[in-house]
Amino acid sequence: MKPRWLAYPVLSVLLAATWLLLQQSLAPGNLITAAVLGLVVPRLLHGFLGAPTPVLSWPAALRLLGVVFYDIVVANIAVARIVLSPGSRPQPAWLTVPLDVEHPTAMTLFAAIITMTPGTVSCVVDERRRFILVHALDCSDAASMVADMKRRYEAPLKEIFG
Repeated sequence: MKPRWLAYPVLSVLLAATWLLLQQSLAPGNLITAAVLGLVVPRLLHGFLGAPTPVLSWPAALRLLGVVFYDIVVANIAVARIVLSPGSRPQPAWLTVPLDVEHPTAMTLFAAIITMTPGTVSCVVDERRRFILVHALDCSDAASMVADMKRRYEAPLKEIFG
């Protein structure tokens, strides 16, 4: 299958922007070079890049970004309370989070979001058996925590990646 010219639009924009930042100039020659690099390099590397990302739902992506930022702030406060309180008794737990998403990038993002949120770490992403193994610093109700992760992160990822 012959690749499309803009199969990787984000990569194309990043390459062009990087070129312009490195050159520190918006001269016409640099703009043309940036455009050519942004178009040609992804096309030449398509065999190494894998399948192009489908058209994303940007409103859903922005909502997810807001949720993740909010959860990171709240989780930082919760972890700080656990760590700084002398009498705290956290209940660590291993959680198995079943995967409903099928897109590999969505699975990776789901695991990354879990790891970026303080107090949880995704340790194993098993694409074949379709689960993520997560360690939680403090978990009194495993089923509720798994359901919360799926509702807050995985459901929007399913919407974003179709």
